[in-house]
Amino acid sequence: MGLLEIVLIALGLSMDAFAVSISLGLSAKKPKPVEILLPGLYFGVFQSLMPAAGYFAGAYSAQKIEKIDHWIALVLLGFIGGKMIRDGLARKNGEEQKGAKEGNGNNSFGFLRMLVLAVATSIDALAVGITFAFFKVHLPTAVLITGTVTFVIAMGGVVIGGAFGAKYKAHAECAGGAVLVLIGIKIVSEHLFFS
Repeated sequence: MGLLEIVLIALGLSMDAFAVSISLGLSAKKPKPVEILLPGLYFGVFQSLMPAAGYFAGAYSAQKIEKIDHWIALVLLGFIGGKMIRDGLARKNGEEQKGAKEGNGNNSFGFLRMLVLAVATSIDALAVGITFAFFKVHLPTAVLITGTVTFVIAMGGVVIGGAFGAKYKAHAECAGGAVLVLIGIKIVSEHLFFS
């Protein structure tokens, strides 16, 4: 497996992170530099760690995880997406003061939420680590490429989402939440119908 194949795999792995980053950008009025950087760091690191974990865990462990990884992703993304939709609807119904007290804008980039999103969007990458081991891919190179590609793409997603979300904050937050739920459904349907 050459560099081109690794880059293409990294691009494929980063697409869920890209979509989630767009929804994070949508939920922010105007993303600050740190809010653009954080998703890149979280998603980039986890998209690097998961294939490395899969590489070392071996095929047996990965097969066990593959049986439930899509359901874990659905629950995590569904929970956070549902909360974003609820917050967006509350904002539309004039509960701005309550939202400001809870810090909804900044909370979108809070540690726990970012950690859950990073795990949910990278859990499939465990199986990719097994593929890397099977093809005797140079792991440090694969990890560096995967992390870098995801880092850049996730930051771009926040910028794109922020450009659209600044004008339509409440609608954008609902849309962002719906995107997360749909990504969870997509992950489950891919495992149930296309694997």
